[in-house]
Amino acid sequence: MRPLTSRLIRHPASPLPPHAFTLEAHARLAADGALELRFIVTGTLTDIVVPVPAPPARIDGLWRHTCCEVFVGHAGGPDYLEFNLSPSGEWAAYAFSAYRTPGATPALPAPSIEVRRQGDILELDARVDRQVWAALGEPTTLEVGLTAVIELTDGALSHYALHHPLERPDFHDARGFMLRLPRTVTSR
Repeated sequence: MRPLTSRLIRHPASPLPPHAFTLEAHARLAADGALELRFIVTGTLTDIVVPVPAPPARIDGLWRHTCCEVFVGHAGGPDYLEFNLSPSGEWAAYAFSAYRTPGATPALPAPSIEVRRQGDILELDARVDRQVWAALGEPTTLEVGLTAVIELTDGALSHYALHHPLERPDFHDARGFMLRLPRTVTSR
């Protein structure tokens, strides 16, 4: 499947960075059903606090700093998963039984994260294991929200997403899960 590419937009209530930059996100399903993601930040990276590399580990609170996120839900159910993917290589995963209602987090393998930084471009590639399907009850289509939190050098946080349905930043609103990724026969 070809990746679906989208430009993430800043929430109007989020602070503006000193210099313009763009944020793109790509999502696709691999042949084995894994969710493959790419986030690209292009612009004046000196305006952004980029977490330093660290050993891969599950860490809570990554969203308090520059962090790429993916929300994965499905039609017909209020349950969804959240993955936080830090440029440090650290990650977190959460399950929700309904809007902002914590559920039992399934034992999912750690996502793989690769980060490249060259000049004014920061890329984060991640792969979320195909067990995401089982964690959501084997739906036929994933509904995906691609988001990012960007920490500016003054400590302010800007929120970026495919769509912002509320007046305040809230990535958990399922109306922001804009991408539809249908399961193929080979991904079972």
